Amino acid sequence: MKKARTFLLILNILLVGLLLFGFASIALAADPTGAETLKENPEAPVDYVWVLVSGFLVFFMQAGFAMVETGFCRAKNATNLLSKNLIDFVVASLVLFAVGYGFLKGTDVAGFIGMGNWFLHGDSYDVGIYLDFFWQLVFCGTAATIVSGAVAERLKFPAYLIYTFFVSLIIYPIYAHWVWGGGWLSKLPLGLGHLDFAGSGVVHTIGGMVGLAGAMVLGPRFGKYGRDGKPRPVIGHNMALAALGTFILWFGWFGFNPGSTFSAHHLRIAVVAVNTNLAAAAGALTALITVYIKTRKWDLGMALNGTLGGLVAITAPAAWVEAWAAVVIGVIAGLIVVGGVYFLESRGVDDPVGAVSVHGFNGIWGLLSVGLFADGTYGVYSIEKPFVTGLFYGGGFGQLIAQLIGVVVVVVWAFGLGYILFKVMDMIFGIRVSPEEELAGLDVLEHGTPAYPEFQHRRTTLINAS
Repeated sequence: MKKARTFLLILNILLVGLLLFGFASIALAADPTGAETLKENPEAPVDYVWVLVSGFLVFFMQAGFAMVETGFCRAKNATNLLSKNLIDFVVASLVLFAVGYGFLKGTDVAGFIGMGNWFLHGDSYDVGIYLDFFWQLVFCGTAATIVSGAVAERLKFPAYLIYTFFVSLIIYPIYAHWVWGGGWLSKLPLGLGHLDFAGSGVVHTIGGMVGLAGAMVLGPRFGKYGRDGKPRPVIGHNMALAALGTFILWFGWFGFNPGSTFSAHHLRIAVVAVNTNLAAAAGALTALITVYIKTRKWDLGMALNGTLGGLVAITAPAAWVEAWAAVVIGVIAGLIVVGGVYFLESRGVDDPVGAVSVHGFNGIWGLLSVGLFADGTYGVYSIEKPFVTGLFYGGGFGQLIAQLIGVVVVVVWAFGLGYILFKVMDMIFGIRVSPEEELAGLDVLEHGTPAYPEFQHRRTTLINAS
């Protein structure tokens, strides 16, 4: 733990140093009042309100993730999970503000990284840049928080802080620059370049693949596998919280996807909203029926994850497909969720909430579906031509290949860097809590505050009596 504290102290010193360096020279502001923007575009306030309200909905998804993860896990770790879902957005806010946003949306350097916009001051003190920063922040926070479910119930809290720091500084911003910041993936000479409308890859595959890396380095929870090596169910403590979290996330996704038009004047937002809802519904029903065929039980937990899988999968193609395609995408997403959960369990990977299957695997499917189902009626994040056309609408293989290249890159980038990060931390200070702490629960020993004090008191009494 001393090594972990030293590591965190170094990160704090580094952040403060960057802050002081960044303010050493203050350039003149661009348009901090918005007056110039309003002169150039009198309709700008409508778009600003649209994007901000959508961003507020995406921020509220943090609550959804917190409820889903807490409900799917055991009561003795509830405070720990709630703390992680709070702190990842806190860290993401500060790190993206200081440096990460510059890597994402600064001046492009060789198609690899952005430079500029440091600390949102100088020429970056502009209402347009601040609007874009807020949008990228809520997306970055979402990518970071996805991982907490995959590594739940056994990861040390300092390791979580450090992981969130590096995801917000490097893993999310640089890949997002390649796709959304004018980087090399967006300029592939295939189709119209690699496309990801609202983040199936940039947000969800990033989070899912880093989560997979963390789960693999950590190993499974005690009791997850029997002596025969077969997986055992580890029942979450509150399905009501998990269901509430899923409804919150479903609601927040109506900001996540339609808001990615970045304009209320793109009436395509109606198509995006309908597609988002249909994919979620198809994913839920498919997962529910699939598990029933296998177990003869109507599994609520899998239906909830099927909903989320459908939402993740439609996030990349939402603006480019028709309603029927959204349903097909959701159906396949539901199958991927169920198949992914059983596959990972069979390989000894313990993902307590199904985050890898929901976000990682379905993020990949969402990216590929653009190259298949894009119907040639919407442009590159624009209502203007050229329009995006997939294989099934006569567009050939170009767009599909561009999407496949992006899939390979995001998996290698996120899983590779995530695995290295978790391995290095594990070598330096050990990222997994002690067996005693894991069995007792992380709430009291790491945070000093159980989520359910009366339950904890009764549990301690029973343990002492035995």
